[in-house]
Amino acid sequence: MQNKRGQELSTNAIIMIIIGIIVLVVLVLGFTIGWNKLLPFVFSSNNVENIKTACSLACSTANTYDFCSAPRTLKAEDLPDGEKKGNCFFFATEPDYSKYGIAPCSGITCTQ
Repeated sequence: MQNKRGQELSTNAIIMIIIGIIVLVVLVLGFTIGWNKLLPFVFSSNNVENIKTACSLACSTANTYDFCSAPRTLKAEDLPDGEKKGNCFFFATEPDYSKYGIAPCSGITCTQ
């Protein structure tokens, strides 16, 4: 063993290299094929509560632009194509979307 040259890699270093390669592969796949396809369980396909909160906040702060004009995309499983584009006024006044509970705002008058 006197002529042994070089340095051996420890087990920890080998494990860290393998973990680094796995993380790198996941990042590359996520950015190339899309995170929604790679991790569908992380990204919810339903944002009804987020839209309800945003519309309620726009109404309570009397923000006419956010309630009447700001574009929003409602995503739900029972919608055709899984999503519908509109604004808070549209979702609050259209009878087809009343089941999502987006309330109309009596303090804001939209001209549409």
